[in-house]
Amino acid sequence: MIKITFPDGNVREYNEGTTGLEIAKSISEGLARKVLAAKVNGEVWDATRPITTDATLNLLTWDDKDGKLTFWHSSAHLMAEAVESLFPGVKFWVGPALESQAGFYYDMDLGDRKLTEEDLAKLEKKMNELAKQNNSYVRKEMAKAEAIKYFTDKGDEYKLDLLGNLTDGSITFYTQGGFTDLCRGPHIPSTAPIKAIKLTSIAGAYWKGDSNNKQLTRVYGVTFPSQKELDEYLTLLEEAKKRDHRKLGKELGIFTMDDDVGPGLPLWMPNGTIIIEELEKLAKETEQAGGYKRVVTPHIAKESMYITSGHLPYYQDSMFPPMELDGQKYYLKAMNCPHHHKIFSAEPRSYKDLPLRLAEYGTCYRYEQSGELFGLMRVRCLHMNDAHIYCTREQFANEFRAVNEMYLKYFRIFGIDKYVMRLSLHEPSKLGQKYINEPELWKETEDMVRQVLIESNIPYVEIPDEGAFYGPKIDVQIWSVIGREFTLATNQVDFAQGRRFKLEYTNKENSAEAPLIIHRAPLGTHERFIGFLLEHYAGKFPLWLAPVQVKILPISDKFLPYANSVLESLKNADIRAEVDDRNEKIGKKIRDTELMKVPYMLVVGEKEANENQVAVRRQGRGDAGNITKGLDEFINEARAEIKERRGE
Repeated sequence: MIKITFPDGNVREYNEGTTGLEIAKSISEGLARKVLAAKVNGEVWDATRPITTDATLNLLTWDDKDGKLTFWHSSAHLMAEAVESLFPGVKFWVGPALESQAGFYYDMDLGDRKLTEEDLAKLEKKMNELAKQNNSYVRKEMAKAEAIKYFTDKGDEYKLDLLGNLTDGSITFYTQGGFTDLCRGPHIPSTAPIKAIKLTSIAGAYWKGDSNNKQLTRVYGVTFPSQKELDEYLTLLEEAKKRDHRKLGKELGIFTMDDDVGPGLPLWMPNGTIIIEELEKLAKETEQAGGYKRVVTPHIAKESMYITSGHLPYYQDSMFPPMELDGQKYYLKAMNCPHHHKIFSAEPRSYKDLPLRLAEYGTCYRYEQSGELFGLMRVRCLHMNDAHIYCTREQFANEFRAVNEMYLKYFRIFGIDKYVMRLSLHEPSKLGQKYINEPELWKETEDMVRQVLIESNIPYVEIPDEGAFYGPKIDVQIWSVIGREFTLATNQVDFAQGRRFKLEYTNKENSAEAPLIIHRAPLGTHERFIGFLLEHYAGKFPLWLAPVQVKILPISDKFLPYANSVLESLKNADIRAEVDDRNEKIGKKIRDTELMKVPYMLVVGEKEANENQVAVRRQGRGDAGNITKGLDEFINEARAEIKERRGE
């Protein structure tokens, strides 16, 4: 018998070799019908894979991220089966689920054939036929020599290349229906749950992402358990295209990318820089009120510091390669925290100095893989709304709670109604590898964070095996107004680096003690947050955040002097404004200003000039938003709206 521990802590005994699906059936047939995969000891498995030792078990359904990813990866295999049946001789490279968006893709070599939209329709039809056959996804472990022979006989150089990087004893094949592929899995139990299918696009992709290699055909698709969910997704997709932050960022002059600068390194245009400065102003005001002290740290540091911090042992793959200076290795800063720890240790500290809250909008550099870069959402240079709180254990709950309350304040300002805190925990079996080997401290700090969340009545979910290497963390998931999910920020507990850096304070008993450290970034990075805001607002920023807050539109050149006097008054009131002095009709000026999503237009003509008034038009409201006001009245109202950081 083996002991299975469920997420609620309940433990049950089952026969050795039982599967996650069989365990689900022992609970209820309804649950079993929903199960797509199983997380065993923190690792996602096939729900049909036998469990032979004591284990923790989380049964995954469509409601779980890993359940969806398994569903979509299995759908990629279903698509490959359809492609192979319609286009014999095709060779496949990789077919992953997409973590950053819904769906999947498969890269394939079709020889000289070019896929068309008509081909996609045929493939969708074939996929639906195959899904209805309810074929099981069957896992088979295989010796490396046998796998090499299999693909050598098929003349498949792509799979042979993949096998070259795999070790014997780690190789698995999956078969469903008439399709077999090299794959580590996991997969859903059968094709039956795949009820709604849409192949969305065809693209080219160089083999292994190298432009010197052959270009393969990449087919993207998405599937759902019901047609209703697919229809809702496709509607959302159309709206999302209009709100794509890359498209809006270019149209509104927010940011640009340049090949000579490098991938993942955005250049902020004047309009984008204004948004950055407004966000920094908000953060600085909030943090000053919260008792934070601002610091500034360099962009590089010696190797020794990142060895001490643990970033090189645990995080090196995400850091840029070192540079040699004066016989020493230096690294670009991937995290601000080690620098802040050095500031803490620069002076003697007493319990009377705690909590010490050090804040910085620090520039960090992460080496993201080229294929993972995506607009502002995944970049290599990022500006982080970072801070580190050094506190005693007695102070921890209040400090952690205050950080969460800061999140909630920001949510209200930006109109974020849907959010959840993901409490990311460690995986005990990976202590000493992925996580610092301190089991008692892991339990203590995870319990502390959990208790604060419960007492604060904040919605949260627990996610195993996603903690930071030095302690548990909260990842903040938010949803835009059209329902797109984003990871905004983090709030982390660190029980390790204080000792690694020999950080100490003198406690009330006059003894040296290491502080607890809270890493927090409520606004995340400029890059990701502005990307989110572009999509959330569809580019229509609230007045306080808009790069250009007011556009003054003279009806003709005759009224330019008055328009310029209005501009001067607005600038004196710290309102960002411009005059449209083009020799164009007023209708075109209004349309162009609408397209640039400027919150207010002030139309001025003879009546307005004579009476020191402005005809006010609010963006997006058409003639219904056209109201004539005295200039001073408009300025007072606009300044109040800006000061209060109101949403529209």
